[in-house]
Amino acid sequence: MGQPAEKPRRATYADLEAAPPNKVAELIRGVLHVFPRPAPRHAYAASSLGCELGGPFDLGKNGPGSFWILDGPEIHFPDPESPGDVDAVVPDIAGWRRERMPELPDTPYFSLAPDWICEILSPSTEQHDREEKMPLYAREGVQHAWLVDPLHRTLEVFALRPGYGFTPIATHRDAARVRAAPFQAIELELAVLWAT
Repeated sequence: MGQPAEKPRRATYADLEAAPPNKVAELIRGVLHVFPRPAPRHAYAASSLGCELGGPFDLGKNGPGSFWILDGPEIHFPDPESPGDVDAVVPDIAGWRRERMPELPDTPYFSLAPDWICEILSPSTEQHDREEKMPLYAREGVQHAWLVDPLHRTLEVFALRPGYGFTPIATHRDAARVRAAPFQAIELELAVLWAT
C-alpha cells in the first residue's frame, strides 16, 4: 500500500514578502499567487478610472466626496482555514466610504474591507480575479465590485447579495456612458478607459 500524498505546505506572509519586487503577489487560502506587473492597456484603464472617480468621490471636485479611492492597496483578511494567518490581496482599485474609515491606517496594508473594488482583467489574471478574488471579496462583505476588461472594452458591475455572493447588475461596452453603483452620482464615459 502506497504512502498517502503529503499535504502541500501552506504559503505564509513571509513567502509573499519574498516575492520579487517587480511582481504582484497575493496570498489566498495558503496559496501564493505571483503575477507580472500590469501590461500598458491594463495600467491605462486602471489609472484612467482612478482619475475619473478620484476627483468627484475622493477629492470632492464636482462630486459628493465621501470616499477614499486608492490604486493597488494591499488588503489583509483573516484566513478562515488557518487562524492567525491572512489572505492578502491587491485589487487594482479600491474605495472605502469615509464614514466607515475616517482616516487612512498607518500600517502598510488595510484590514478593513473596502466598500468597492475594481479588478482590471487581463488574460493572465482573469480566472484568478473571477474565481479566487471575487468570492473572497464577497466573503468579506465588499458591497460593490467592478470588472473592467480593456481588451474587450467592457465594464461588469456587481452588487453583493448576502448569503449568495455577487450578483451581476449590468455589463456596459465600448463608449457607453453609465451611472454605476456606488458611483452613480456621476456619469462615467467608458471611452476614457480604453487606450486607442
